[in-house]
Amino acid sequence: MLKKPASHPNIKHGGIGVLLVNLGTPDGTDYTSMRRYLKEFLTDRRVIEWSRLFWYPILFGIVLNTRPGKVGKAYEMIWNKDLNESYLRTYTRNQSELMAKSFADQPNVIVDWGMRYGQPSIA
Repeated sequence: MLKKPASHPNIKHGGIGVLLVNLGTPDGTDYTSMRRYLKEFLTDRRVIEWSRLFWYPILFGIVLNTRPGKVGKAYEMIWNKDLNESYLRTYTRNQSELMAKSFADQPNVIVDWGMRYGQPSIA
């Protein structure tokens, strides 16, 4: 049996959790939302494997000052204006809700969703 660290929260056993995860999406198409999303995405060492010494001046000096506006305009073209969110967020949430309904007869199953980058965060 695995020994839990002292700081580990007490959890109930016997439940099943299903977490639908998508890569991520910005909160909006405006400059600030796009910059926040791009920063989170492009500072991940698994996405950009270059040395931070080399990458950060490019990222913070050029990319995060020029790309948010351009990328925001592209997102604006495919934005779900009815819900003011990206369709990726809309579809991921809808899939989670449909999956939760399919497990409605099983009270020990909890279905939720999140994004690796952006909100709602899987963290």
